[in-house]
Amino acid sequence: MFTRTESFQSFIRFYPVVSVIAAIHIFFWLLFLIPLPTTQIVLRLLEGYNAGIAAGEYWRFVTPIFLHVGFSHVLFNSISLILFAPALERLLKKPKFIILYLGSGVFANIATYLLEPLEYSHIGASGAIFGLFGIYLFMVYFRKGMIDQANSQIILSILVIGVIMTFLSANINIVAHLFGLIGGFLLGPLLIKKRPGFVHETYYQPRPSKSTFQLKNITGKHVFWLVLGFLILIGFLSRFF
Repeated sequence: MFTRTESFQSFIRFYPVVSVIAAIHIFFWLLFLIPLPTTQIVLRLLEGYNAGIAAGEYWRFVTPIFLHVGFSHVLFNSISLILFAPALERLLKKPKFIILYLGSGVFANIATYLLEPLEYSHIGASGAIFGLFGIYLFMVYFRKGMIDQANSQIILSILVIGVIMTFLSANINIVAHLFGLIGGFLLGPLLIKKRPGFVHETYYQPRPSKSTFQLKNITGKHVFWLVLGFLILIGFLSRFF
C-alpha cells in the first residue's frame, strides 16, 4: 500500500494529482531560492499571514499549502506526499482526493488564523499532509475492511511519531498539524462510504526479479528511487547540523 514500485513515468501517469502537487512544491521552493526582491514579494503575498487574512486576503488560507523555503521542509512534505497519498488518490479518485488535501490544509490554516496572533505567519503543506493521516486514522477505526492490520500499524506508528515530533521540533505550526489531522478525520465519513475490500495492488506490475544482482538489470526506476532515498537521508541529517 505504501511501497512504491512504479517507475517515474508510471507514477506520474497513475497518480497525476499527487504528481502535480509535488511539482508545485518543488517549483515554488526553487523559485524562492532565486535571490531577487520579486521572489520575496511573491512569498510575502502568498504566505499564511494572519493580519493579511484579517484584511480580507482570504487566498492566504489556500496558498501556504504549496509553499516551502527550507530544503528539509520541502523534502519531507513532498516525500510524505509521494509515499502516503497515492493510495488515497486511487481510492477516493481525483475530485475527492483534492477535496481531502485542500480541505485539510484550509481547515488547518483557518485554525491557525483563529488561534494564533495577527502577526503570525506560516507556510508549508504539513496541515494537508496530516490530513492524509487523519483520513487513514478514520479508516483504521471506522472502515476496518479497507486497510489490513500491517498497514494499520504502520499508519498508527508514523502518526504517533509525527505528533510527538510536532511538539519537540522548533518552528513548527503545532495548530496546523493537529487541526490538519482533525480535518482529515472529519472528512472521512463524507468522502468514504461504508464498503469492504480495499485492494492493495498497484497499477504497475514489476518485472520478475532474478536471484543474481547484475548491473545491467538496473533501470531508470531503480536510479530514481535510489536518488530519492539519498535525498531523504540528506534531509534527515540536515536537521541535526
